[in-house]
Amino acid sequence: MSHSLRPLLVGLPLAAGIGMAMPAQAAEQIRFGVPSWPGITVKTEIASQLLEPLGYQARTDDVGLQVIYQGMESGDLDVFLGGWLPAQEPMLTPLEDKGSVTRIANNVDGAQMTLAVPEYVYEQGVTSFEDLDAHRDMFEGQIHGFGAGSAASEILNKAIDNDTWGLGDWQLVDTSTVGMLSAARDAISREEPIVWVGWTPHWMNLELPMRYLDDSKNLFGEGNGASQVLTLMSADYAEAHPNLTTFFENFTFTAEQQSWMIKAFGLDEKELDSVATTWIQEHPERVEAMLDGVTTTDGDAAWPVVKEALSL
Repeated sequence: MSHSLRPLLVGLPLAAGIGMAMPAQAAEQIRFGVPSWPGITVKTEIASQLLEPLGYQARTDDVGLQVIYQGMESGDLDVFLGGWLPAQEPMLTPLEDKGSVTRIANNVDGAQMTLAVPEYVYEQGVTSFEDLDAHRDMFEGQIHGFGAGSAASEILNKAIDNDTWGLGDWQLVDTSTVGMLSAARDAISREEPIVWVGWTPHWMNLELPMRYLDDSKNLFGEGNGASQVLTLMSADYAEAHPNLTTFFENFTFTAEQQSWMIKAFGLDEKELDSVATTWIQEHPERVEAMLDGVTTTDGDAAWPVVKEALSL
């Protein structure tokens, strides 16, 4: 869900790849669609680094979400690691119904999106959506969002229109992810009240003293905004590459791990390959688990090859 603060540093423009014949490669090619979101960017680089010693050559196309889904449908893209549900359900469901895209796994455990407040506000008694309207003056009747047209914006505007939880006289202040989080940081620095759209995984969970509000009406989805971040594959590609399907079934992270990736790449602006390499070097046991049942393109067990190649 978070937006990168800089462009993806690897890959070819989609216009140069989709729908055009590629030269023959010695290695098996795998084509990733990557929006400018730091968490998806780092995960894709981790996958690329792990798959290269196995005989696969990764190509990443840094493009928008709609183009990724179009590329998955046409078969011009093979894998997407950022199918955030339920927010992207309207884009994914028609392609699943056609049989052109298949779900492989939920690759982030513990993802969530809902409203958040600073920890000191939570401790003052604002712990749920139900508490908001009783403290309207404290918040000046404003909820901070990250962009008009987003799934979160649509949810909150509908709640305002329907006066859900007494929000009928509230205002949604939609800016951008950067603008919203700047407002949150400024308010927190002065210990002032603020309520904004929060989600995990994201660096905000590591950097800001924040708590998520309870919502018994599940405005942001079942389980108070509990979300999935799906690994999606072109159905034909998945059927033709069962070894990669096994790899991506194992390729999962905790929300805290991805929040670290987002902070390191998106906030601290460390080099992409360095962030991915650092995660791999610090989590050899997870890498071994990701390679369980996976082979090289020559049929050798994957873990010994990767362990030697990456000095794990």
